[in-house]
Amino acid sequence: MRSTLALTFLLTVTAMAAEVPTPGPVPSETIAKRKELLFSDDFNRAELGKAWGPVVPTFVLENNSLKGMQTRLNAPAADGKPAVVGHAAVIGSEVPTRDSVVEFKFRFEGASNIYAEFDDRKYQGSHYGHICRVVISQKNVRLGDDREGAMRNDIYEMSKDPAKKEERAKLLEGRSATFPMQLETNKWYTMVWETVGDSMRAVIDGKPVAFLKSPGIAHPTKSKIELGVSGKDGYFDDIKIWNAEAAR
Repeated sequence: MRSTLALTFLLTVTAMAAEVPTPGPVPSETIAKRKELLFSDDFNRAELGKAWGPVVPTFVLENNSLKGMQTRLNAPAADGKPAVVGHAAVIGSEVPTRDSVVEFKFRFEGASNIYAEFDDRKYQGSHYGHICRVVISQKNVRLGDDREGAMRNDIYEMSKDPAKKEERAKLLEGRSATFPMQLETNKWYTMVWETVGDSMRAVIDGKPVAFLKSPGIAHPTKSKIELGVSGKDGYFDDIKIWNAEAAR
């Protein structure tokens, strides 16, 4: 399991570096109408509890927020042990959705990126059931269709073959979009991530910052949300998830 997750992370990061799409316009108005609240957590307690399960440690509660820190770092094979490929810290919770609005606060304290993603572990068409994600760094925000992009089984396998780099790049066209940002260290921001039909829209502190339309986003059973932190350290707080429908 560890080696599989590590390879997933490595290939995802490689895909992010390789894809340089030209961002389209970001809708100024919401694409999602919030309905019932499905899940919320303010992390104001001493123990994490059963709502969240570690996928790749390490997460702790600190000052009434969720702190993630990457502890799985690259290491060569030694003393009879296999090599380790670095992987972000990842934690998840089962919150079945189709169309949704996810809101959370985040803060950089050394992290290279902070992200949220939807998965469907029962879906066999993409590696590890990855469906879609929003990835935030201090320089940009990236929206990705994993189901029909980097994690789709055939495209994922191409990542292992340098000879298929160009073929793979063509298949990835339009499956992600990266938008420039300037975010500070030691400052809380609020992300609103809307996922409706085949579209995603991201808003930070009330400002629309990213948009992507891609077919894999419309996957009907987004059964699990996962939060990730690469590097040290990144914080989450006040996460809420609403069921939603198209705004118009």
